[in-house]
Amino acid sequence: MRAFTAAALQVAPVPGPLTAESIKTNLDRCVEWVERCVTATGAELVVLPETASTGFITGLSAEQLWDLVADIPGPLTDPLAECARRLGVHIVYGTYERGPERGVVYNAAVLFLPSGEIGGVYRKTHPFCGERRDQGGWVTPGVDPVVVDTDLGRIGMIICFDGDFPELARAEALMGAEVICRPSALLRSADIWELTTRARAYDNHVFVVAANATGTDPGGTLYFGNSLIVTPIAEVVARAATHECWVTARLDPQRALSSLTPGSSVRQGFDHLADRNLEFLRRHQDLLQSPASSPFPR
Repeated sequence: MRAFTAAALQVAPVPGPLTAESIKTNLDRCVEWVERCVTATGAELVVLPETASTGFITGLSAEQLWDLVADIPGPLTDPLAECARRLGVHIVYGTYERGPERGVVYNAAVLFLPSGEIGGVYRKTHPFCGERRDQGGWVTPGVDPVVVDTDLGRIGMIICFDGDFPELARAEALMGAEVICRPSALLRSADIWELTTRARAYDNHVFVVAANATGTDPGGTLYFGNSLIVTPIAEVVARAATHECWVTARLDPQRALSSLTPGSSVRQGFDHLADRNLEFLRRHQDLLQSPASSPFPR
């Protein structure tokens, strides 16, 4: 990884019923905001929110949403691909993706390279409660972590509620991720948003660039923004407000761990990846993979 400037960009979806016209407007606005951000800041990586093409809650069934969205690559990604190529930057962009049959919709994050090519597509593996199609929602879960080797470094992607699950970010860290991007449309508190974003950065000693939605989606849900950029020692180095905007930070691998402020005179030489007890993991892998649920009522 080399040092570079990253941006978390929060742009609001068009409110009201989701249509082909509102999707086009969302795409145009995403491109406009990326252009403004890169021109103003020189950012080489720009992360947009989850489902920036439509808004998170669309008010549509899985079948109706499938009819409106598209394959990747396709018309929902082409404008961002061209923007990445024209500006020579990396873009992570959230969109719903049409699956192989009607009603199969993925919640995807797409990484565009400066060439305009797609470097990787991640499909959300942990849809939020009510989002999953098999629970009455509209999204079919993905099953694979994604890490992409880029000119900036190795970039992983997770989406919103994925950040509550330490195993996914850990898997991507073990795959070599140095930066994890977290496009989101968070439906819980700002405290939970910050807690989980900082924890995933600290757990794995990775930078996390977390872009959260703002504004109101077609389903009428309001989002609070508060996008974050966090260092591998859980330090928040950029924080947005609630309106449409961007925040940026310089991600420097040479200072990623060395800036840790110790709480005592004891040397702070720990490494959460190197210090794992692999024998513990081997002995208890069945336990770690067994189904479970909280003992407390929901």
